[in-house]
Amino acid sequence: MAQDPPLDPARLSDAIVAELPALARTARVLVRDPARAEDLVHDTVVRALEKAEGFRGESSLRHWLRRIMHNLAIDQARRPSELLVDEVEALWHQDEYSVDAEAVVLRAETQDEVLDALVHIPYAYRATVVLHDMEGLTSQEVADVMDVSLPNAKQRLRRGRMALVTALASGHERRVALDGVPLRCWDARAQVSDYLDGELEAGSALRVEQHLETCPTCPPLYAALVGVTGAVAGIRDRDDVVEPALARRIRDVLEPSTPVLD
Repeated sequence: MAQDPPLDPARLSDAIVAELPALARTARVLVRDPARAEDLVHDTVVRALEKAEGFRGESSLRHWLRRIMHNLAIDQARRPSELLVDEVEALWHQDEYSVDAEAVVLRAETQDEVLDALVHIPYAYRATVVLHDMEGLTSQEVADVMDVSLPNAKQRLRRGRMALVTALASGHERRVALDGVPLRCWDARAQVSDYLDGELEAGSALRVEQHLETCPTCPPLYAALVGVTGAVAGIRDRDDVVEPALARRIRDVLEPSTPVLD
């Protein structure tokens, strides 16, 4: 079966111009810093033009551009969140801070307890602990996999291990609060997005509902999800502007004769 020909460059440029307001809006949400958001749109357009020969209409141009932007945003965002680990390290700096070692080790011997604790650790540190302590990679191999320096990998491992111990130490309190509640919190939270969209089968939806009725911590999260989802959808109608500086940058990327929104 013959493939569709690539989109004509002039038509592609016109189509990209038409998508600029939506691209700029998405970038401003993904990247709160205005300069970085502008760079993200610019880089998306550049990458789209570089890959223009590969776009043959298998998906809509809008989806194609957003996939490019999403991948670029992930690449730019691959840096550890310091919030949780900074708090944990601050605790470990306090001479009076300690844990019940016997209880922590006992919980660590239960796979569900470890997995539940790992959920509470930011990705960069969680991945380092998993690669080193579970998969058996050396610190240098972890550094190579994560594309960081050896000292950075060792720091992530140290902080990740401390965070895991602290998360395991607080696991018992979470278990007591959730005794008798249908589903584990993570199991419910992993399904709550589909539940919100009405995409769960009846049995699963019922279990999520029962969890929300009895869990002390998940109902506020669900209420926040409902409110935030509606608010995010409303941005589409309120934020439809391409800044002049960004428009000029895009004009330099596209064909000089292509009209760009000012």
